[in-house]
Amino acid sequence: MKFGIFQVSRKGGREKNEDRMGYCYTRDAVLFALADGMGGHPEGEMAAQIALQTLASQFQAAAKPRIDDPLLFLREGVATAHQQLLAYAKERDLRDTPRTTVVACIVQRGAAYWVHCGDSRLYFVREGALYARTRDHSYSELQEALGKTAEGKVNRNVLFTCLGSPGRPMIDTQGPIELQIRDRILLCSDGLWGVLSDEVITQQLTGRPLPDTVPDLVEAALRAGGAKSDNVTVLALEWEGEDDPVETQEHLSTRTLHESAFATTIQQQMLEQQEERREALDEAEIERAVEEINETIRRAQRKG
Repeated sequence: MKFGIFQVSRKGGREKNEDRMGYCYTRDAVLFALADGMGGHPEGEMAAQIALQTLASQFQAAAKPRIDDPLLFLREGVATAHQQLLAYAKERDLRDTPRTTVVACIVQRGAAYWVHCGDSRLYFVREGALYARTRDHSYSELQEALGKTAEGKVNRNVLFTCLGSPGRPMIDTQGPIELQIRDRILLCSDGLWGVLSDEVITQQLTGRPLPDTVPDLVEAALRAGGAKSDNVTVLALEWEGEDDPVETQEHLSTRTLHESAFATTIQQQMLEQQEERREALDEAEIERAVEEINETIRRAQRKG
């Protein structure tokens, strides 16, 4: 497989950035994912990281080098991430469970499959038009889907499901969708779509190279959000096909990997964000955070 990929996360007017994103791949399959830790609950950034790390560790165990049943894998992976959050809270005797939204996509054999829980979105753009997007698990989106006009102003941030909540999360999947050359898939937190319309996102995602398009989208969202802007995180992929093994700076080819090899950016991003906060953390706190993530990886692998 060959694809272009670009990711960026920017802290808005919030105290900290609780968004997480990343991708991992084998020779024949790629998983890319994004999670938005929820404010109002403890350790939102840890919730987002645990969700992604759980998916990545399960992908590493199951992709040999492809996933046998991508939709089943995605449903079970997100459900396992939810259970990991409950276990994390119980082990640390937290009064409330860390919570997060999540959206993830697998691409293999020229087709895309995706899953989401909450209001982090996936946009699928083909030939300049919005081909598909996820539907948020929010009361405002539910009213719209039912063709009803909400009484009064409905807060777009009110969700009826997420990972880490007491009840069983709602997990929606879609696919397979056969890919065409130049199809683009974008994953984003609500910091992007909350201030930019679907039409604007689709238009901006068309034409120019991803390294130009994605940063401009993020900057536009930050400007539109103003001083109190939400964090904005975007991960975008452009499909280049199955056969070309030539890798460039902007386009990644999985054909350069050995059949049993695995590559990931997910834990790397966590470490980079901890490094950015180093001035506010002592060494012991950084080591504790890293060890908690590593223990999550080990637990997920044992269950896999």
